[in-house]
Amino acid sequence: MKKNFLASVVDKINNKPKLYRNWLLNYLLGSTIKFVGTAGVKCEALSREESIWTLKNRKKVRNHIKGIHAAAMGLLAETATGMVVGMNVPDDRTPVIKSMRVSYLKRAKGNLRAVAKLSGEQIQQIIDTEKGELTVPVVVTDSEGNEPIECEMIWAWTPKRK
Repeated sequence: MKKNFLASVVDKINNKPKLYRNWLLNYLLGSTIKFVGTAGVKCEALSREESIWTLKNRKKVRNHIKGIHAAAMGLLAETATGMVVGMNVPDDRTPVIKSMRVSYLKRAKGNLRAVAKLSGEQIQQIIDTEKGELTVPVVVTDSEGNEPIECEMIWAWTPKRK
């Protein structure tokens, strides 16, 4: 497997006691990706195969109807998909979001949770293809278990410029 700095750091954190694990993941990722930290998007679990992120319905991210703002919902889905891609893109390449489609289906109730997963085949495509793209599946649910949004996130990766 090709070198991936993010995955090696997250693997080390995932081996720490559960008491420290989430705090360390959230500190690392929230301080690296400032907007994620500012919005309060939190990592619940992160591996090469799965990325689970949450966002609490709090004043900072609310809209005029006291739900989580549409842009914050998109940020949550983008974060979950981007992190699972980032866990697999070799260090000599750069992941970027190419396309983001979010359909708002119903009003979200309470907090949100996004789960993004990659298959073994998708992971191998990322590792083996120097420049490529793929649609990363993500499911966003609210506190009642409903899916208030439906997303299509297309991520690409290209060789890093020297």
